[in-house]
Amino acid sequence: MDMYDSLSADYDRFVDWTARLRVEMPFIEAQIQKIGTGQSPVRVLDAACGTGMHAVALAQRGHQTAGADLCQGMVTQAAVNAERAGVRVEFRVAGFGELSRFFNGFDALLCLGNSLPHLQSPSELAAALDDFAACLRPGGLLLIQNRNFDAVLARNERWMSPEGHREGGREWLFFRFYDFNPDQSLTFHVATFQRKNGSPWQQKIDSTGLYPQRRDELVAALKAAGFSQITEYGGMTSDPFDPQTSPNLVLVARWLRGV
Repeated sequence: MDMYDSLSADYDRFVDWTARLRVEMPFIEAQIQKIGTGQSPVRVLDAACGTGMHAVALAQRGHQTAGADLCQGMVTQAAVNAERAGVRVEFRVAGFGELSRFFNGFDALLCLGNSLPHLQSPSELAAALDDFAACLRPGGLLLIQNRNFDAVLARNERWMSPEGHREGGREWLFFRFYDFNPDQSLTFHVATFQRKNGSPWQQKIDSTGLYPQRRDELVAALKAAGFSQITEYGGMTSDPFDPQTSPNLVLVARWLRGV
């Protein structure tokens, strides 16, 4: 997680949260409303929460939220974001496979932003999904947002759209790209360029490994972990999933054991 400690100070500059939440929150809230708890607020856990902006946005809408991330820098910034927004959100430093040590009985669990592919093997994926289930009450909902790796791998899509940010006299440029490795894994890079008042650009590259989970593998893993009623979307806009053209793979599933 050294990559994300390095990126945590600039992560909220890299993401246009106003635009992203405008698109994603209606979809997330629509899925949460399907749980049918008959209670308010709904308890929502954001796993791999990053700087906590989804958990904060849900708390602002009256839900009881918590977040966890393996990166201390991200969790520290998430707490700052919650304080600035005037909401109470419990944040903890915790990674996949250990969430249920701290969290249980949640109505919904979110795993967004292509976080799950940071697991490095099918066995790690299975352990994480078992951990997710242990955090949920019977009947609870799981929402996963990954990149559509069926399309990425089929077309060797190395580069993603660049992002930029201006703040006073400072400028940032962010470039994301993959290396395709012989063992079918990926190395994910974020190149950050920064300058102040037109001075020469300073740059750095942060990198981490990814295990690109394809649709069929991820659906099978969810079923093996006991999830059912699995619905596939091509993004946070309720578009149907197309393995050739969808930018994302969004899966919504229910934990119905014990119901």
